[in-house]
Amino acid sequence: MVRPAENQYLPDTVSPPGETLQETIVALGMSQAGLAERTGRSKKTINEIIKGKAPITPKMSLELERVLGVPASFWNNRERNYREALARIEEKNTLQAQVEWLKSVPVKDMIRWGWIKQFEEKVQQLQEVLTFFGIASPDQWPTVMASLGQKVAFRKTEAFEVDNGALMAWLRKGEVEAKKIECSPYSEKKFRSCLYTIRELTVEPPEIFQKRLTELCAGCGVVVIFVPELPRTRVSGATRWVTANKALIQLSLRYKSNDHLWFSFFHEAGHIIKHGKKAIFLEGTGLGMDQDKEEEANRFASDFLIPRQQYLRFVRDRSLSKFNINRFASKLGVAPGIVVGRLQHDKHLPVTHCNDLKIKLKWA
Repeated sequence: MVRPAENQYLPDTVSPPGETLQETIVALGMSQAGLAERTGRSKKTINEIIKGKAPITPKMSLELERVLGVPASFWNNRERNYREALARIEEKNTLQAQVEWLKSVPVKDMIRWGWIKQFEEKVQQLQEVLTFFGIASPDQWPTVMASLGQKVAFRKTEAFEVDNGALMAWLRKGEVEAKKIECSPYSEKKFRSCLYTIRELTVEPPEIFQKRLTELCAGCGVVVIFVPELPRTRVSGATRWVTANKALIQLSLRYKSNDHLWFSFFHEAGHIIKHGKKAIFLEGTGLGMDQDKEEEANRFASDFLIPRQQYLRFVRDRSLSKFNINRFASKLGVAPGIVVGRLQHDKHLPVTHCNDLKIKLKWA
């Protein structure tokens, strides 16, 4: 559990720099009228500055420096800090009326995974969530959601309802983490070639394949990020371009087995290789789809992991025993769980059979 962040004190009232100016001239035995004479300003202007009705301009700060002997930088900073404090008070009052928006995003789960800090005060929690999403206020949320809706191509599933707030949080976390990773400019030729090496990693344990997978892909211009699934996101993987030369594959370990993980990875790789840079592809969300592209990505993943002709011969000529599945997987150079998953998906093998050949995965 993340430790709650310390509450930040923000006073409801702040003193204008004019109060400091009044204190200064009193200490010097000078009146407002005297200051007006020495600066060439009207008595009304000096009085409005002291009451906080008029600002101390940069030009005025230079005049005060010469007349009072107090640096112009002091008056400029005093004025700037005052105006910022006023803006923060105004923002706090505005956000106070918008704290209900927090219910539209999975704040507790985001805190649990350490994505954001926890605050007791609702407005501060709202500010923390807005910073995470990179938006100024909840007013921008519909625009951001609409923008995503125009870009995404979803894989259709009818089984569950998707929480859009949770899905946006999951996508945003991948985007934030991707910005931290340096990678080479994207090269389709290098990425295609690299996929054969990655295919060999399917037989390795997570402590080996995860680091090697991310390194290999980064060298081809593709960032691979593992982000835990939030409740009701219903997403296994996502693909999008964060820049013109940097693609992102985001994986959730939704089904927590190696066959699903590797199929999701190669499915997303298929989108990168075969489809454009404008859309976002989300696997398994049930929020609409581009069926043709999804099927094409499915075929790419299936055939890359288990070449079609070899798979068809195996299904036709062999009994689907554990021994034969292991031998076939070894010949292909892939994890046997991947073969089991393919056979189960194609209904050549009951979903209750040979699951011990799959490797279960979990978050550390």
